[in-house]
Order: sequence, then structure tokens, then C-alpha cells
Amino acid sequence: MPDDVPVNELDPSTPVIVGVGQASERLDDPDYRALGEADLAARAVEAALADSGLDADVLAPRIDTVAAVRSFEVSSPLSSSPLGRPDNMPRAVAARTGMDPARAITEVVGGQSPQKLVTEFAQRIAGGDCDAVVVFGAEVISTVRRAQSADAADRPDFTEQVPGSHEDRGFGLAGLTSVQEARHGLLEPITQYALLENARRHRLGASRSEYTRSMAELLAPMSEVAAHNPHAASPQRRSVDEVATVSPANRVLADPYTRLLVARDQVNQAAATVLMSVRAARDLGIDEPRWVFLHGHADLRERPLMRRPDLSTSPASIAAVSSALDMASVDLSDVDVLDIYSCFPIAVFNVCDAFGLAADDPRGLTVTGGLPYFGGAGNNYSMHAIAEIVGRVRRTPGSTGLVAANGGLMSKYSVGVYSATPAPWQRGDDADRQRELDSVPTVHERRLADGPAVVESYTLTEPDKQGRRRGIVVGRLDGGDRFVANTAEGDDELIDLLATADDPIGTRVFARSFARGNRVAISAERMSELFPLRAPALRDRYEHIEVRRDGRILEVTINRPESRNALNPKANEELDEIFDAYFADPELWVAILTGAGDKAFSSGNDLAHMAGDALLAVPKNGFGGLTSRRDRPKPVIAAVNGVALGGGLEIALACHIIVADEKASFGLPEVKVGLAAAAGGLVRLPRAVGPALARDMILTGRRIDTAEAYRIGLVSRIADHTRALDVAREVAQEILAASPTSVRASLRAMADAERIDDPDDAIEETSSVLDALLISQDTIEGISAFVGKRPPRWTGR
Repeated sequence: MPDDVPVNELDPSTPVIVGVGQASERLDDPDYRALGEADLAARAVEAALADSGLDADVLAPRIDTVAAVRSFEVSSPLSSSPLGRPDNMPRAVAARTGMDPARAITEVVGGQSPQKLVTEFAQRIAGGDCDAVVVFGAEVISTVRRAQSADAADRPDFTEQVPGSHEDRGFGLAGLTSVQEARHGLLEPITQYALLENARRHRLGASRSEYTRSMAELLAPMSEVAAHNPHAASPQRRSVDEVATVSPANRVLADPYTRLLVARDQVNQAAATVLMSVRAARDLGIDEPRWVFLHGHADLRERPLMRRPDLSTSPASIAAVSSALDMASVDLSDVDVLDIYSCFPIAVFNVCDAFGLAADDPRGLTVTGGLPYFGGAGNNYSMHAIAEIVGRVRRTPGSTGLVAANGGLMSKYSVGVYSATPAPWQRGDDADRQRELDSVPTVHERRLADGPAVVESYTLTEPDKQGRRRGIVVGRLDGGDRFVANTAEGDDELIDLLATADDPIGTRVFARSFARGNRVAISAERMSELFPLRAPALRDRYEHIEVRRDGRILEVTINRPESRNALNPKANEELDEIFDAYFADPELWVAILTGAGDKAFSSGNDLAHMAGDALLAVPKNGFGGLTSRRDRPKPVIAAVNGVALGGGLEIALACHIIVADEKASFGLPEVKVGLAAAAGGLVRLPRAVGPALARDMILTGRRIDTAEAYRIGLVSRIADHTRALDVAREVAQEILAASPTSVRASLRAMADAERIDDPDDAIEETSSVLDALLISQDTIEGISAFVGKRPPRWTGR
């Protein structure tokens, strides 16, 4: 720690913590009142204001900024408030506690939020942007869940309209998950962390039993702290054996986790911190022994899960702790009290591994009781740790405390070093440290995984009502690319291996990609047993699609007129299967795709299924079986008989020729429903119509009619109303009159040329198209027929 700085020599803008407070209630408390989030938070704020030593009516009016940690009820687009909530939480709490701040803020998601906000507003105070700040957070998950099980008439209504400005910073979820991870069940923290935990076990070479014991030895001592904490959600001492042993009260949630090894979300807890400048503290007469200074701080981010070089550790978390300690000029061994975020064991192990901390460190690894026992108070847990640390360093002048706060998947990490010893404010070097972290090469992710692979990490989910478990595997293909996959339903062989082998990591497996994600099996032979390969062929009947063969022509009709021919997952699967069959059938030379009725070609994705799996269940070959199909060697004509919107236009753009009804229209309205034209529209439309018009259409959802589509070259022919299919048939006949080998060679050459920017290079690269044609039977036949003045008899060879 640097030499003491006399208080009277501090810059008046130096930030100090002058008050901390906590509040809680348990369902079995004799005075339990079922407080809502705003009321419980107000209790914590009142306690923090009182902790300054001043009357609330003296301090509260001086608060110019109130910042709220985001609660779980508003932490994702999928979250909800079953009992309602104030629409402006920071001002709702301010009004209850006599504050009228100029600025009210709700922070982004993440357990790093309490420490990040304290650091941010300490910096803002030092910079003169504000002078007195209250930061708070609260969760009433236990109360809400109990109320939901009660009769509707007995449920409280916490809805509240609160006037005043409100800076809502949004969710801040970027990089925490992806569509690919979600479709494979990696949406919940418990499965995500389980992958990291098992990767660490493998790195250490520990057996299942050894590692389970080490997790229990790490966390069980925290319960001793919780047992003496009046705000703990579960104030009960747990033995190492109890935590390590599976039982009805300690069931397996996701391998390797049982209930007592993970954060407990059944809480009613709130905590708050009051920061202000030295100037303001002096003006108000707050006693100097109550002042606590932030000696060191850091806020760093980790790579997204699938891009991390090593799944068993988080360099950003380690760097954040190291950076904060360096700023404070102390080693971790010099810190007197500490709280390491303990949502899952690996979050604690990660710091312990890096700094040589033992599970039985005499200082303890928590001052609250840890998230599994004190309670995982949503994003606000570390506010409780700050409150405890502040109290302890006050009571022991010259001592130092550290708070390590974790958000996401060890994704956002904030650290603070606290002491009552006066110290000047220091700006951090987070940007430089972040650049160092980001400069490390990442792992390439393969979305569609096919071929031999090795298990890099895994977890098994909690059994469902039928006792079935699902495996989630992160693997590496033989080329080194990383992928995520699930075990196949009914594949007991691989499930048993993941559940019982002492270390399944490193096991050779075989991956195959499907519309609903990647699957892994123990071998290619087992994969073929589970998913027998079927030769591409047309069926007699489909649920949502009609097909008609007319000689060399295949007509494909999307038959969902009641939904304007929008595609649900089943229709997508059927189109994918049909186009597989078309491209594989040597007797079919041209395909026509249209929609049933005269209102719509296709209005895209059936949004009625978005609450289910439509967003995640898209065929490997893309929307409609076409938009991501790399090889389309035979012509496909889009007969646009009405609207072609969203995915419908993306399908049309993936066709080789578009014929349109004179009353058709085209558009990409995804932005109007919060989506994006990611099935090719963002790429193909600018190439088809030019970047200026494409940006207009994509960013506004603007539609264009057939006349404009023809003028700009999107459409090649206009049909009279209701005659789009007839005109498409005429175009098909014209194609059939040409050499099929020449048609296919031309398609291939044009596709190759699209990948080459320089026209001269493209011409040279595609000139080899003639090499194959010179030895083609159709070329000889074409020339012979021309010379003989007769119609050619094409064979397609």
C-alpha cells in the first residue's frame, strides 16, 4: 500500500464511500412483509444513508445521481415481471427515501455491475461530473415466486408509474450467448459454467470424485460465514460431505453441479452504497473515520465462450484482479479481507489458481457467505460484498479489502480494492490491458460441424420427467475448428460414456450437422444407425409443399396460403428435402418455385412459430433449402405471384431467375419486427439492386413493386396478373431448349466469378468453363444439330 496521504492534502474531488446498507427478509421470518423490489431497495438505501452518521433528511437532498443495478426481472428480452414493477426503478426508490436526483440510471446486466458502478461514479465524482451518488440493487425473487402460487386475488401489484428522466442502459448481453449456443441448450449459466468446470477438471487430471470433493471443500466453508450473516438466504452450515454428496436435497442439476454448488436465486435481498467527493463529505460534516477509499480498480472483458483459446480459465478475470492490486500497490497476500464471486466453483478456482489461494485460506474467500449460501442476489450480489468489506476496513484502520465481481460467463469482471487509509484517486489503464487480452489469437468456430472430432468439454443436463438427459458437447474437428453439439435422442451409448467415464474429454466422436443443430455420436457408424442416410428422392406427398413433375421440369409450390405462404420449421425441412432431390435427379433439369394462391409468393418466416423453434431450426442449406446452399448446379426459377417479403425475398434472391406478377411486391421488413435479413438478404440484395437502394429497403423495410424491380434488374420478366407461373413455365422451356451442360457450366462459372472482384481476373478464372464443354456430348450434339439444321437432342452429358 502506498504511503498514507494526509486527508487535508487530498484533492477535494477525491471520491469516498460514506455509507453502506443492506436489507433482507426471508419467507419464514416472523416479521416477513412480502416487500416489493422498490420497497426492499428503499430499506437498504435508508440504511446506507444512516450509515453516514447523518440524518436522512440532511443527506438525501444532496444526492444528485441514483444508479440501480438491473434486477433479474428486467435482465433479458425473455424476462418478465409477474407482479408488475415501477417503470422507473431508480426514481421510485429515490422518492421513497427523500432523494430527488438530477440523474437516474439503470445499469446493464451482470454481476460485475455493483463494482463497475462504484468505480464509474467514483471516476465521475473525481472528474466533477457529479458530487453525491447512491448505487443500489434489490431482488425479491422468493416473494414473487410465492405470490405466483397464491390465488390471483391475494397477489400484490407492484406496478407503478414514476415520472422523471431515466437513463436505461439496456441489457448489455452482447457476446454472452449466440443463436448457435442457444439452439444447443447453452443459454443458461449452469450449462455454460459446467462446460468450463469440466474443462478445468480435465486440465488438472482429476477424477470425478476428486473434483467433486475439491468443489465441496472450496464452497462448504463459505456456508459457515453465511450461518452468521443475518442477511443470508440460507444461514445454515454445510459440511464438505453434505455438499459433495448427491441427495434429494442436493440433486444433480448439470454435470458436475449439484444444487449446493451453485448460486441460490431464492432471495429477498437489497444493498446500497453512498459515494461522494471529499468536498461534499466535509461540507456535510461526515466523520472521516467513516470514509473508505477505492485504492485500486479494474474492469475487463473476456472473449465469447466459443472463441476462447482455453475453456478452463478466464485470463480477463485474472488480469482484472492483478491490475487492481497493482494500482493499489499491494499483493493479494497483503489483502486482509476478500470476497471472490462464487456463482459456480470455477469462478473462485480461476482466481485461486492464478494467485495461489487455498480453499482453507485463513482469511476466507467470502465475507458474505457466498452465492450458494448467502444467496445469489441477482446482479447485485457484490453490492453486499462491498457493504461487508467497507464495514470491516473501517473497523480495522489500515486494513485492505478486495471485491472481485463477475458477470456473465466470467465475461465481465470488475475488481475493487478498499481501505479506510486516505488515498488519491487514480485513473485505470483498463483500455491498455483490454487490448493486450484481445490481441491473443482466438479459436475459429464451425457452425455446421461434420466429420471426425474430439470432445473438448461437455455437460449433461438434469434429467427430464422421463428420466432422459441431454448431453451438450463442445468439440474440435480434426482441422482444429471448435463446434457445439448435442447428443442424439436415444443415444444411450454416448450419454453413458459422458456420465460414467472418468474423463470423457479427449474421446473421439463423429459430428453431423442438421437443421436443428449439430449432433455427435461415438462413431460414424453409430451416427448412421441413429440417423440413417436416405438417398435424395421426391415423396408422393408433403404437408406444406406441393410438387409436380412435368418432363424435365419440377414445379414446387409453397402451399400455406392461410399464412401468406410463410414458412414454419416443417415447411423449411420439406423444401430442403425437395431441392436435395431436384439437384440429385439427373432427369430433372429446371425447377420452378412459387406460392399457392395469388396473394403471396412467400411472406418469409412464420412469426407465429418464433416463440418456439423457428428461429433456431433452419435447414443446413438455409431458408427454404436454398439461401445457404453453396452448390445450385441447375436452374431454379422463382415465379413470384404476390408479395415476396423477408425470407420470401431471400429465397427469390437465391433463385437464378425471378419472374414476377405485375402486382407483386418485394421487401425486407425484418427491422420492423426487431430482426435482420440474415438469410442472404443483407448480402444478395445489395448485389442485385445496388447498395443505395438495398440500404434504403433494408433499413426502412420499404417495399418496391414489380415495375421498379424490373427497372433495376431484380426481376427479368413481368407477367400479367395471375400468370407468373405460366411465364415461368415459358422461361423453363426456353432453358430446356438450350444445352443443359452449357447451362450448368455457365451457372458454375457465374458463381465462381461472383467471388472475384477484378473483372479481368474473373474472366481468366472462368475461361476454363470451355474445357469441360469441349469434351461434352451435348457440345458435339449442339454443333452437329446446328450444321445439320435440326433440333438438338440433349442428354445432359
